[in-house]
Amino acid sequence: MNHDIAGAMNGSVAGGARAERHELATLIEASRSRLDVVLLLLVSAGIAWWSTAVRMGGMDAGPGTSLGALGWFTGVWTVMMAAMMLPSLAPTAAVYATLVRRREPSWWLLFAGGYLLAWSAAGLVAYGLFELGTDLFAGPLGWHAGGRWLTAGVLAFAAAYQLTPVKSVCLARCRSPHQLLAGRWLRGRAGALATGARSGRWCIGCSWALMVALFALGVMSLSWMALVAALVVFEKLGPWPRAASVATAVVLGALTIGIVASPHEIPGLVVPGSHRAMNAMKAMG
Repeated sequence: MNHDIAGAMNGSVAGGARAERHELATLIEASRSRLDVVLLLLVSAGIAWWSTAVRMGGMDAGPGTSLGALGWFTGVWTVMMAAMMLPSLAPTAAVYATLVRRREPSWWLLFAGGYLLAWSAAGLVAYGLFELGTDLFAGPLGWHAGGRWLTAGVLAFAAAYQLTPVKSVCLARCRSPHQLLAGRWLRGRAGALATGARSGRWCIGCSWALMVALFALGVMSLSWMALVAALVVFEKLGPWPRAASVATAVVLGALTIGIVASPHEIPGLVVPGSHRAMNAMKAMG
């Protein structure tokens, strides 16, 4: 009996490994066959990085950085998501473009648009929660009151989420274009947009804690944006998803310890109240 159970478990592990290799092979093949899609999304991400750097340069005031007016933040956030997320979406978009090539070659653009719409909606939710928390707890959660500990707690939570079953399920779906694109993906332009939004929802389930960590560290920081974007790509496109999730948890855990022990020693972190933070607040008006 025990031998049968062990054999079944080994078979399941082997089957999962084969499925993972098949998905990676599918991504590679589709990326090669639709290199135009991949290149266009990468170029778009590069332009978005440039635009973000121009608009947000010098605005990083560290944890608790003001988000500005809703309209301004919405535009900046959408461009940020294009910069950070389009590179990891490119292979899946190439798979989608390959599947719909005979129907309508341009549908993959709507697919990418739906993906960004999902992240834009998530940004609006984050904006509302951030502003509500700032209005209600601005004093108690100031950096020199409870803010430092709140930042450490948020980072610790984000690290713990990396190791949860929900994270694993969402990451597996993001890494599997066949599962993401299953269903009514050939039902016209609205279907293309909806399929992209569905892909975005799975991506949000996978990476929302990383975005929360970005807010905690300084949402206007190009350095923290680059780190989070690199971790996302590492998890979604790297050959070892579980190891990538654990490595991301270790990075977030190390930042948690640094915030508690010596925040001034963390490279790239702007400590509220410092000279850099004051200059950033002046730059934001």
